[in-house]
Amino acid sequence: MDGLRLGIVGIGGIGSAHFNCVGSGKIRGMTLSAVCDIDSARLDYCRSVFPDVKRYDDVEKMLRSGEIDALLIAVPHPLHAEIAIKAFGAGLHVLTEKPEDIRASAAKKLNSAAKESGRVFGIMFNQRTNPLFQKCREIVRSGGLGELKRSVWIITNWYRTQSYYDSGSWRATWLGEGGGVLLNQAPHNLDLWQWICGMPSSVTAFCGVGKWHNIEVEDDATIFAEYPNGATGTFITSTGELPGTNRLEITGTCGSVLIEQGRLIHKKLPKDEREICFSSKESWPSVQPDISVYAPKDSGSAHAGILQNFADAVLSGAPLLAPGEEGLNELTISNAAYLSSWTKRTVELPMDDGEFDRLLAERRESSALKPGGEKQTHGGYSERWGVKF
Repeated sequence: MDGLRLGIVGIGGIGSAHFNCVGSGKIRGMTLSAVCDIDSARLDYCRSVFPDVKRYDDVEKMLRSGEIDALLIAVPHPLHAEIAIKAFGAGLHVLTEKPEDIRASAAKKLNSAAKESGRVFGIMFNQRTNPLFQKCREIVRSGGLGELKRSVWIITNWYRTQSYYDSGSWRATWLGEGGGVLLNQAPHNLDLWQWICGMPSSVTAFCGVGKWHNIEVEDDATIFAEYPNGATGTFITSTGELPGTNRLEITGTCGSVLIEQGRLIHKKLPKDEREICFSSKESWPSVQPDISVYAPKDSGSAHAGILQNFADAVLSGAPLLAPGEEGLNELTISNAAYLSSWTKRTVELPMDDGEFDRLLAERRESSALKPGGEKQTHGGYSERWGVKF
């Protein structure tokens, strides 16, 4: 394959940003061939910017058109798996926006379809391109912290106003979006959390529904996680705190890592704390860690980096930075957090997908889209989608 012809379904806020990025020739080896949206105004916008790009109002027609080799999915969350499975069935490669879907059960079906198709499957976890998180993962996964003890991520600078939630009929509804801050903003952080620390064995969560806004889903959540080795983790997120905080601290038997204010501080102990604990004759020994500070000049290539990596994976077999199948991990955590909050109990992983699906369906049945359509948003990548400290 000499080049990758991309189709995009969903030309909303993030979809139009991808549209402009690829259409402007910013991704090597990738060309924008077709777009699809059910809103004629969006298609008119696409025609005014890149008139030679084919336009469709039916995604299945675009999938069968022969005009594209890969599909980028940027529609409301509940449609991600459904459309991706159809795309794989049509022999296309797929890059989907996060989350992989709103249900882990749907994500598992999508993962099976991707594997069966033999095509490339990626997910837009753009914050994996950030060198701070890459460095943190390298330290933890290489054993630089020893045996993990605890992680604490306070990520409350996803602030949103009521105007944001009123900007689209589907936003902050169980029917249209499928969840709140855990499903919309925090998937990036939940993904990084498990990418760095691994998957927990149980989750206990408290989700505040409409705590700070007039919405029917959660805008505030606290997750307590336990891991197979006995380590614990706490994840706190909100769209109702201003200015908010982004602070990740991970502690192990050999030291700690702190990410805050755009830098990583690694404190490495001279020997394992367990050895110090049981060999020292002092009650409170003075132990001086070796301290290193990592402060990268930029925050990574973000969305464009994932797009380029996806193109390279299809065209030359480059390894994916964010394989689509890994979207199941963070989605499992958020599903378990919802189930824990709804049932007021600790949820063991792997969880009961059937119970979660049933309780989510009850909420979707009583939900409704809000009056009014989506505000027209077109252009480049918004600062609100990046890593903020």
